[in-house]
Amino acid sequence: MRALLVVAHPLEASFAKAAAARIRATLERRGVEVDLIDLYADDFDPRLTAVERASYFTTPYDARAVADYVERLQHADRLIFVFPQWWFNMPAILKGFFDRVLVPGVAFDHAPGGGLIPRLTHVEAIWVVTSTGAPWWATRLYMGDPVRRQISRGVKAFVNRKARFRMLTLHDMDRMTEARAGAFLGRLERAFRDF
Repeated sequence: MRALLVVAHPLEASFAKAAAARIRATLERRGVEVDLIDLYADDFDPRLTAVERASYFTTPYDARAVADYVERLQHADRLIFVFPQWWFNMPAILKGFFDRVLVPGVAFDHAPGGGLIPRLTHVEAIWVVTSTGAPWWATRLYMGDPVRRQISRGVKAFVNRKARFRMLTLHDMDRMTEARAGAFLGRLERAFRDF
């Protein structure tokens, strides 16, 4: 089993980095090969280039600028995304990763007459670990949980509609305590034992 763990946070001492480290350690203890992509450490450019956009509906899509990420994605059978929610959405750097790496010829093909055909059908699971400054009710009830919808209905459909999806969110980070943060890290460790 090979997991691709993508983390998106600019601060080394962030909760997202601590969560990613706990997940990685848990999986490696189970014998899972973990490939970590730290988008900020890599200085990943989230901007879709003119060449990339121009080739979006041509064959083959020009993914040369992100070829290393494409190869790593294609070799994974589990995907994990770890990031904070800012303004009820993912960081722009992660959105750019989706825009530039989950592309035609890599994650999907355009179907004749419209629609898409997933190409990463070997991906068995997509898990998301995130945090938000808002309380759970604001994220879920008031905003409609936009990150969950975008990844579970959008990204998953482009990757593998049959992949297992799970999202673990630590809410109310603006009023976080060490005890609550520690309890959530423990919850992550237990959850990823079954990943």
